Amino acid sequence: MSGFKDASRPETETGLQYHLMIKPGDVAKYVLLPGDPERVPIIARFWDLAWHVASHREYVTYSGYYKGVFISATSTGIGAPATAIAFEELARVGAEVFIRVGTTGALRRDVSVGDIVISTGAVRLEG
Repeated sequence: MSGFKDASRPETETGLQYHLMIKPGDVAKYVLLPGDPERVPIIARFWDLAWHVASHREYVTYSGYYKGVFISATSTGIGAPATAIAFEELARVGAEVFIRVGTTGALRRDVSVGDIVISTGAVRLEG
């Protein structure tokens, strides 16, 4: 891939991001973030208008319109490092509101399979 000159901020002069292969104008202010790349086109099917923007490694991006609002969806892959890359590159091209969608685990017995969970925080349980 030519045009990438600095490993500390891997983007081209036009703002093309190295990992997501997106540039300014490709994505909306509002971005839905599933982990699984196969979920992105499924999400986009519910929009009024949708188009594929880019696919590179675990990152798949679609943009489009839902009820007149410009919206995007990008997969994050698995784990914090891949998710951090997605957030950083999306922010560099203009995304401002990030909404994680997908599956989760629960520590509470009153949360059942199929329940909708809105997280307000996270706990690292690595010891």
